[in-house]
Amino acid sequence: QLQLVESGGGLVQPGGSLTLSCTASGFKLDNYVIGWFRQAPGKAREGVSCTSVFGNTNYTDSVKGRFIISRHNPRNTVYLLLKGLKPEDTALYFCAAGDGPPDSCSTTAQQYNYWGQGTRVTVSE
Repeated sequence: QLQLVESGGGLVQPGGSLTLSCTASGFKLDNYVIGWFRQAPGKAREGVSCTSVFGNTNYTDSVKGRFIISRHNPRNTVYLLLKGLKPEDTALYFCAAGDGPPDSCSTTAQQYNYWGQGTRVTVSE
């Protein structure tokens, strides 16, 4: 069974940090483009970041300089480090795996085939 499981969410104060994990079972993440998405209450899903097979990365403008995506292939896991968190970062964060060129990625949701259930991040005093 092909599965993605996110973890690491929680409640954090503004300015704090969290590390989200996306771990695969049933397939190897190093063969796929991996994206992180989020959906805030009452808002549309938003692409946050992605990493290509070769490790090239992209970030949406609102998180550039604050979030870092990275792969750990031996653990079959992709991480998203969230720093300098703001209340507007509050959302359900999903990871997804899809096909794409080995040296580039995008957060166009349609290219992703496998999705996790999400982990919730709440940024509040």
